Amino acid sequence: MSLKNQVAIVGVGDTKVGVVPGMSATQLYVQAAKLALDDAGLTKNDIDGLITSNSFVEPYMYHAEMIAEYMQIFPRYCITVPTGGGTTGAALHHAASAIVTGMADTVLVTKADSQITGMSRAKAIEAMATAGHAQFERPYGLPIPGYYALLARAHEHAYGTTAEQRAAVAVACRKHASMNPAAQMRDPITIDDVLKSRMICDPLHLLDCSLVSDGGAAFILTSAERARDFPKKPVYLLGVGEGHTHEHVSQALSLTSSAAREAGERAYKMAGLGPQDIDFAELYDCFTPVVIIELEDLGFCPKGEGGRFVEGGRIELGGELPINTHGGLLSHCHPGQPGSMFAITEAVRQLRGECGQRQVRDARTALVHCQGGIMSTHCTLIFGAEQI
Repeated sequence: MSLKNQVAIVGVGDTKVGVVPGMSATQLYVQAAKLALDDAGLTKNDIDGLITSNSFVEPYMYHAEMIAEYMQIFPRYCITVPTGGGTTGAALHHAASAIVTGMADTVLVTKADSQITGMSRAKAIEAMATAGHAQFERPYGLPIPGYYALLARAHEHAYGTTAEQRAAVAVACRKHASMNPAAQMRDPITIDDVLKSRMICDPLHLLDCSLVSDGGAAFILTSAERARDFPKKPVYLLGVGEGHTHEHVSQALSLTSSAAREAGERAYKMAGLGPQDIDFAELYDCFTPVVIIELEDLGFCPKGEGGRFVEGGRIELGGELPINTHGGLLSHCHPGQPGSMFAITEAVRQLRGECGQRQVRDARTALVHCQGGIMSTHCTLIFGAEQI
Protein backbone atom coordinates (compact mmCIF):
# COMPACT_ATOMS: atom_id res chain seq x y z
CA MET A 1 0.00 0.00 0.00
CA SER A 2 1.40 3.38 -1.00
CA LEU A 3 1.46 6.14 1.60
CA LYS A 4 1.32 8.84 -1.08
CA ASN A 5 -1.32 11.51 -0.32
CA GLN A 6 -2.65 9.43 2.58
CA VAL A 7 -1.39 11.51 5.53
CA ALA A 8 -0.48 15.10 6.30
CA ILE A 9 1.34 17.08 8.96
CA VAL A 10 -1.09 19.46 10.67
CA GLY A 11 1.02 20.89 13.48
CA VAL A 12 4.69 21.59 14.25
CA GLY A 13 6.59 23.07 17.16
CA ASP A 14 10.21 23.91 18.04
CA THR A 15 11.59 24.80 21.45
CA LYS A 16 14.38 27.27 21.91
CA VAL A 17 17.71 25.77 20.88
CA GLY A 18 21.35 26.19 21.81
CA VAL A 19 21.92 26.60 25.52
CA VAL A 20 18.54 26.17 27.22
CA PRO A 21 19.16 26.27 30.99
CA GLY A 22 16.55 25.33 33.53
CA MET A 23 14.83 22.72 31.35
CA SER A 24 15.48 19.01 31.44
CA ALA A 25 15.36 16.85 28.33
CA THR A 26 11.93 15.59 29.38
CA GLN A 27 10.62 19.12 29.80
CA LEU A 28 11.88 19.97 26.31
CA TYR A 29 10.03 16.93 24.92
CA VAL A 30 6.80 18.12 26.50
CA GLN A 31 7.25 21.77 25.55
CA ALA A 32 7.83 20.81 21.90
CA ALA A 33 4.70 18.65 22.01
CA LYS A 34 2.64 21.46 23.51
CA LEU A 35 3.81 23.89 20.81
CA ALA A 36 2.84 21.42 18.06
CA LEU A 37 -0.58 20.86 19.69
CA ASP A 38 -1.15 24.61 19.81
CA ASP A 39 -0.11 24.95 16.16
CA ALA A 40 -2.63 22.26 15.18
CA GLY A 41 -5.42 23.62 17.38
CA LEU A 42 -5.54 20.39 19.38
CA THR A 43 -5.35 19.32 23.01
CA LYS A 44 -3.45 16.36 24.39
CA ASN A 45 -6.74 14.47 24.63
CA ASP A 46 -6.94 14.46 20.82
CA ILE A 47 -3.74 12.38 20.54
CA ASP A 48 -4.11 8.61 20.24
CA GLY A 49 -0.62 7.81 18.95
CA LEU A 50 2.77 8.81 20.38
CA ILE A 51 6.31 8.24 19.10
CA THR A 52 9.53 9.39 20.78
CA SER A 53 13.21 8.48 20.71
CA ASN A 54 15.13 7.97 23.92
CA SER A 55 17.02 10.88 25.40
CA PHE A 56 20.75 10.34 25.65
CA VAL A 57 20.98 12.60 28.69
CA GLU A 58 17.82 11.43 30.45
CA PRO A 59 17.04 7.90 29.22
CA TYR A 60 14.13 5.71 30.25
CA MET A 61 13.58 2.02 29.54
CA TYR A 62 10.10 2.76 28.16
CA HIS A 63 10.59 6.29 26.94
CA ALA A 64 7.42 6.89 24.91
CA GLU A 65 5.32 5.48 27.72
CA MET A 66 7.10 7.79 30.17
CA ILE A 67 6.31 10.86 28.04
CA ALA A 68 2.70 9.70 27.75
CA GLU A 69 2.54 9.34 31.53
CA TYR A 70 4.12 12.78 32.05
CA MET A 71 1.63 14.42 29.68
CA GLN A 72 -1.28 12.24 30.84
CA ILE A 73 -1.91 10.99 27.32
CA PHE A 74 -3.36 7.49 27.03
CA PRO A 75 -2.56 6.43 23.45
CA ARG A 76 -3.55 3.22 21.73
CA TYR A 77 -0.31 3.35 19.72
CA CYS A 78 2.93 4.15 21.58
CA ILE A 79 6.52 3.35 20.55
CA THR A 80 10.09 4.51 21.05
CA VAL A 81 12.12 4.53 17.82
CA PRO A 82 15.93 4.40 18.23
CA THR A 83 17.83 4.68 14.96
CA GLY A 84 20.15 7.61 15.68
CA GLY A 85 19.95 10.59 13.36
CA GLY A 86 17.71 8.60 11.04
CA THR A 87 15.09 8.24 13.78
CA THR A 88 12.99 11.20 12.67
CA GLY A 89 12.32 9.80 9.22
CA ALA A 90 11.70 6.31 10.55
CA ALA A 91 9.30 7.71 13.18
CA LEU A 92 7.29 9.55 10.54
CA HIS A 93 7.26 6.41 8.40
CA HIS A 94 5.90 4.44 11.37
CA ALA A 95 3.34 7.12 12.19
CA ALA A 96 2.05 7.28 8.62
CA SER A 97 1.77 3.50 8.45
CA ALA A 98 -0.11 3.42 11.76
CA ILE A 99 -2.65 5.97 10.51
CA VAL A 100 -3.21 4.27 7.16
CA THR A 101 -3.69 0.86 8.81
CA GLY A 102 -6.08 2.21 11.45
CA MET A 103 -3.81 1.81 14.47
CA ALA A 104 -4.17 5.51 15.32
CA ASP A 105 -5.88 8.61 13.99
CA THR A 106 -3.68 11.44 15.29
CA VAL A 107 -0.02 10.75 16.03
CA LEU A 108 2.31 13.06 17.94
CA VAL A 109 6.04 12.64 17.28
CA THR A 110 8.19 14.54 19.77
CA LYS A 111 11.95 14.46 20.34
CA ALA A 112 14.38 16.49 22.43
CA ASP A 113 17.61 16.39 24.38
CA SER A 114 19.81 18.66 26.48
CA GLN A 115 23.31 17.82 25.31
CA ILE A 116 24.91 21.10 26.47
CA THR A 117 23.36 21.74 29.86
CA GLY A 118 22.64 18.10 30.69
CA MET A 119 25.93 16.41 29.80
CA SER A 120 29.37 16.84 31.34
CA ARG A 121 32.45 17.21 29.16
CA ALA A 122 33.67 13.81 30.34
CA LYS A 123 30.37 12.20 29.38
CA ALA A 124 30.47 13.84 25.94
CA ILE A 125 34.01 12.62 25.31
CA GLU A 126 33.02 9.12 26.41
CA ALA A 127 30.06 9.14 24.02
CA MET A 128 32.26 10.26 21.13
CA ALA A 129 34.92 7.66 21.89
CA THR A 130 32.72 4.61 22.40
CA ALA A 131 30.47 4.71 19.34
CA GLY A 132 32.48 2.22 17.31
CA HIS A 133 32.58 -1.58 17.36
CA ALA A 134 34.15 -2.72 20.64
CA GLN A 135 36.49 -5.21 18.96
CA PHE A 136 37.23 -3.81 15.53
CA GLU A 137 36.98 -0.01 15.88
CA ARG A 138 37.32 1.34 19.42
CA PRO A 139 40.84 -0.05 19.97
CA TYR A 140 42.08 2.25 17.19
CA GLY A 141 40.89 5.34 19.06
CA LEU A 142 38.68 7.09 16.54
CA PRO A 143 35.97 9.39 17.90
CA ILE A 144 32.83 10.02 15.84
CA PRO A 145 34.41 12.92 13.87
CA GLY A 146 37.21 10.52 12.92
CA TYR A 147 34.81 8.15 11.20
CA TYR A 148 33.38 10.99 9.13
CA ALA A 149 36.93 12.15 8.37
CA LEU A 150 37.42 8.74 6.72
CA LEU A 151 34.50 9.53 4.42
CA ALA A 152 35.93 12.94 3.58
CA ARG A 153 39.34 11.49 2.70
CA ALA A 154 37.83 8.67 0.66
CA HIS A 155 35.77 11.14 -1.38
CA GLU A 156 38.85 13.30 -1.91
CA HIS A 157 40.86 10.38 -3.21
CA ALA A 158 38.09 9.07 -5.44
CA TYR A 159 36.80 12.32 -6.91
CA GLY A 160 39.16 15.16 -6.06
CA THR A 161 36.75 16.86 -3.66
CA THR A 162 38.42 19.82 -1.95
CA ALA A 163 38.37 21.40 1.49
CA GLU A 164 36.98 24.55 -0.11
CA GLN A 165 34.05 22.61 -1.53
CA ARG A 166 33.26 21.10 1.87
CA ALA A 167 33.50 24.56 3.38
CA ALA A 168 30.93 25.85 0.89
CA VAL A 169 28.37 23.61 2.60
CA ALA A 170 29.04 25.21 5.98
CA VAL A 171 28.91 28.70 4.46
CA ALA A 172 25.52 28.05 2.84
CA CYS A 173 24.04 26.69 6.05
CA ARG A 174 25.33 29.64 8.06
CA LYS A 175 23.97 32.09 5.48
CA HIS A 176 20.51 30.58 5.94
CA ALA A 177 20.89 30.51 9.74
CA SER A 178 21.71 34.22 9.67
CA MET A 179 18.14 34.78 8.42
CA ASN A 180 16.64 32.56 11.12
CA PRO A 181 16.22 34.26 14.50
CA ALA A 182 15.81 30.84 16.14
CA ALA A 183 19.21 29.53 15.01
CA GLN A 184 21.98 28.85 17.52
CA MET A 185 24.75 30.33 15.32
CA ARG A 186 23.86 33.31 13.11
CA ASP A 187 27.08 35.20 12.39
CA PRO A 188 27.98 34.78 8.68
CA ILE A 189 31.15 32.87 7.83
CA THR A 190 33.37 32.56 4.77
CA ILE A 191 35.18 29.63 3.20
CA ASP A 192 38.39 31.06 4.63
CA ASP A 193 36.82 31.09 8.12
CA VAL A 194 36.04 27.39 7.79
CA LEU A 195 39.55 26.53 6.61
CA LYS A 196 41.15 28.56 9.40
CA SER A 197 39.00 27.10 12.16
CA ARG A 198 40.86 24.62 14.32
CA MET A 199 41.39 21.10 13.09
CA ILE A 200 39.16 18.54 14.79
CA CYS A 201 40.08 15.40 12.87
CA ASP A 202 42.05 15.79 9.65
CA PRO A 203 40.70 16.91 7.21
CA LEU A 204 37.66 18.21 9.16
CA HIS A 205 37.84 21.61 10.80
CA LEU A 206 35.62 22.86 13.61
CA LEU A 207 33.25 24.59 11.18
CA ASP A 208 32.94 21.37 9.16
CA CYS A 209 31.30 19.82 12.23
CA SER A 210 27.76 20.14 13.54
CA LEU A 211 26.87 21.95 16.72
CA VAL A 212 26.12 20.54 20.17
CA SER A 213 22.79 21.80 21.44
CA ASP A 214 19.82 21.63 23.74
CA GLY A 215 16.42 21.65 22.08
CA GLY A 216 13.43 19.74 20.84
CA ALA A 217 10.78 19.69 18.14
CA ALA A 218 7.51 17.92 17.44
CA PHE A 219 5.00 17.35 14.66
CA ILE A 220 1.49 15.94 14.44
CA LEU A 221 0.35 13.64 11.66
CA THR A 222 -3.18 12.65 10.69
CA SER A 223 -5.06 11.36 7.65
CA ALA A 224 -5.17 13.58 4.57
CA GLU A 225 -8.96 13.56 4.74
CA ARG A 226 -9.05 14.85 8.32
CA ALA A 227 -6.22 17.31 7.66
CA ARG A 228 -8.52 19.59 5.65
CA ASP A 229 -10.37 20.52 8.86
CA PHE A 230 -7.34 21.90 10.72
CA PRO A 231 -6.58 25.62 11.09
CA LYS A 232 -3.17 25.54 9.37
CA LYS A 233 -2.50 24.51 5.80
CA PRO A 234 -1.70 20.76 5.76
CA VAL A 235 1.56 19.47 4.31
CA TYR A 236 1.18 16.11 2.59
CA LEU A 237 3.52 13.13 2.60
CA LEU A 238 4.13 12.22 -1.05
CA GLY A 239 6.87 9.64 -0.69
CA VAL A 240 9.05 7.88 1.85
CA GLY A 241 11.83 5.34 1.58
CA GLU A 242 14.45 3.80 3.82
CA GLY A 243 17.83 2.18 3.24
CA HIS A 244 20.06 0.32 5.71
CA THR A 245 23.49 -1.13 4.96
CA HIS A 246 25.51 -1.57 8.15
CA GLU A 247 25.87 -0.74 11.82
CA HIS A 248 29.63 -0.17 12.03
CA VAL A 249 31.66 1.80 9.53
CA SER A 250 34.26 -0.97 9.30
CA GLN A 251 31.53 -3.07 7.68
CA ALA A 252 30.34 -0.36 5.25
CA LEU A 253 30.11 -1.45 1.63
CA SER A 254 31.54 1.90 0.53
CA LEU A 255 32.94 5.08 2.09
CA THR A 256 31.89 7.26 -0.85
CA SER A 257 28.28 6.19 -1.37
CA SER A 258 25.46 5.19 0.93
CA ALA A 259 21.96 3.77 1.29
CA ALA A 260 20.67 7.29 0.72
CA ARG A 261 20.53 6.11 -2.88
CA GLU A 262 18.08 3.30 -2.13
CA ALA A 263 16.08 5.43 0.31
CA GLY A 264 15.79 8.22 -2.24
CA GLU A 265 14.83 5.90 -5.08
CA ARG A 266 12.03 4.40 -2.99
CA ALA A 267 10.74 7.82 -1.97
CA TYR A 268 10.84 9.16 -5.55
CA LYS A 269 9.03 6.07 -6.83
CA MET A 270 6.22 6.45 -4.28
CA ALA A 271 5.89 10.17 -4.97
CA GLY A 272 6.05 9.78 -8.75
CA LEU A 273 8.69 12.53 -8.76
CA GLY A 274 12.39 12.86 -9.45
CA PRO A 275 15.21 15.05 -8.16
CA GLN A 276 14.37 17.66 -10.79
CA ASP A 277 10.94 18.15 -9.20
CA ILE A 278 12.26 19.12 -5.76
CA ASP A 279 12.16 22.82 -4.86
CA PHE A 280 14.40 22.62 -1.79
CA ALA A 281 16.04 19.96 0.37
CA GLU A 282 16.73 19.59 4.08
CA LEU A 283 19.72 17.24 4.24
CA TYR A 284 21.39 15.66 7.24
CA ASP A 285 24.56 17.70 7.72
CA CYS A 286 26.34 16.35 10.78
CA PHE A 287 29.60 16.98 8.87
CA THR A 288 30.11 18.80 5.58
CA PRO A 289 31.23 15.78 3.50
CA VAL A 290 27.96 14.03 4.33
CA VAL A 291 25.96 16.63 2.39
CA ILE A 292 28.15 16.18 -0.68
CA ILE A 293 27.65 12.40 -0.62
CA GLU A 294 23.91 12.76 -0.03
CA LEU A 295 23.48 15.17 -2.95
CA GLU A 296 25.06 12.55 -5.21
CA ASP A 297 23.23 9.54 -3.80
CA LEU A 298 19.87 11.33 -3.90
CA GLY A 299 20.34 12.04 -7.60
CA PHE A 300 20.79 15.81 -7.54
CA CYS A 301 24.11 15.41 -9.36
CA PRO A 302 26.18 12.54 -10.78
CA LYS A 303 28.47 10.52 -8.52
CA GLY A 304 31.69 12.41 -7.94
CA GLU A 305 30.14 15.79 -8.87
CA GLY A 306 28.90 16.72 -5.39
CA GLY A 307 31.88 18.93 -4.63
CA ARG A 308 31.34 20.98 -7.77
CA PHE A 309 27.57 21.03 -7.20
CA VAL A 310 27.90 22.96 -3.91
CA GLU A 311 30.06 25.70 -5.41
CA GLY A 312 28.92 29.10 -6.62
CA GLY A 313 25.84 29.46 -4.44
CA ARG A 314 23.93 26.59 -6.09
CA ILE A 315 22.77 25.27 -2.69
CA GLU A 316 21.93 28.70 -1.28
CA LEU A 317 18.59 30.50 -1.35
CA GLY A 318 18.04 31.64 -4.92
CA GLY A 319 20.28 28.86 -6.22
CA GLU A 320 19.49 25.69 -8.09
CA LEU A 321 18.68 23.67 -4.95
CA PRO A 322 18.49 25.56 -1.63
CA ILE A 323 19.40 23.24 1.22
CA ASN A 324 18.98 23.45 4.98
CA THR A 325 17.09 26.69 4.87
CA HIS A 326 16.92 26.92 8.68
CA GLY A 327 20.69 26.48 9.04
CA GLY A 328 20.84 22.72 9.49
CA LEU A 329 22.82 20.82 12.09
CA LEU A 330 25.86 22.92 11.20
CA SER A 331 24.32 26.24 12.24
CA HIS A 332 20.73 25.92 13.53
CA CYS A 333 21.21 23.23 16.19
CA HIS A 334 22.07 19.59 16.81
CA PRO A 335 20.72 18.05 20.03
CA GLY A 336 21.59 14.52 18.86
CA GLN A 337 18.78 12.21 17.77
CA PRO A 338 16.27 15.10 17.51
CA GLY A 339 18.42 16.90 14.91
CA SER A 340 16.34 15.94 11.87
CA MET A 341 13.11 16.99 13.56
CA PHE A 342 13.98 20.59 12.77
CA ALA A 343 14.42 19.65 9.11
CA ILE A 344 10.81 18.46 9.05
CA THR A 345 9.40 21.45 10.94
CA GLU A 346 11.33 23.76 8.59
CA ALA A 347 10.06 21.94 5.50
CA VAL A 348 6.49 22.27 6.77
CA ARG A 349 6.88 26.00 7.41
CA GLN A 350 8.48 26.52 4.00
CA LEU A 351 5.61 24.73 2.25
CA ARG A 352 3.14 26.81 4.24
CA GLY A 353 5.00 29.96 3.15
CA GLU A 354 5.80 31.05 6.72
CA CYS A 355 9.58 31.59 6.58
CA GLY A 356 9.83 35.29 5.82
CA GLN A 357 13.31 36.39 4.76
CA ARG A 358 14.48 32.82 4.15
CA GLN A 359 11.37 31.69 2.29
CA VAL A 360 11.99 29.61 -0.83
CA ARG A 361 10.02 31.28 -3.62
CA ASP A 362 7.04 29.27 -4.90
CA ALA A 363 7.98 26.23 -2.80
CA ARG A 364 5.67 23.31 -3.64
CA THR A 365 7.81 20.22 -2.98
CA ALA A 366 10.46 19.43 -0.37
CA LEU A 367 12.85 16.56 0.25
CA VAL A 368 14.04 15.77 3.77
CA HIS A 369 16.81 13.23 4.27
CA CYS A 370 17.63 11.74 7.68
CA GLN A 371 20.81 9.76 8.38
CA GLY A 372 21.94 7.82 11.42
CA GLY A 373 25.09 6.11 12.61
CA ILE A 374 28.11 6.54 10.35
CA MET A 375 26.07 6.73 7.13
CA SER A 376 24.35 3.57 8.36
CA THR A 377 20.60 4.14 8.33
CA HIS A 378 18.76 6.41 5.93
CA CYS A 379 15.24 7.69 5.41
CA THR A 380 14.10 10.03 2.63
CA LEU A 381 10.82 11.93 2.87
CA ILE A 382 9.13 13.94 0.11
CA PHE A 383 6.48 16.47 1.08
CA GLY A 384 4.07 18.55 -0.97
CA ALA A 385 2.11 21.71 -0.31
CA GLU A 386 -0.73 19.94 -2.12
CA GLN A 387 -1.70 16.40 -3.00
CA ILE A 388 -0.43 15.39 -6.43
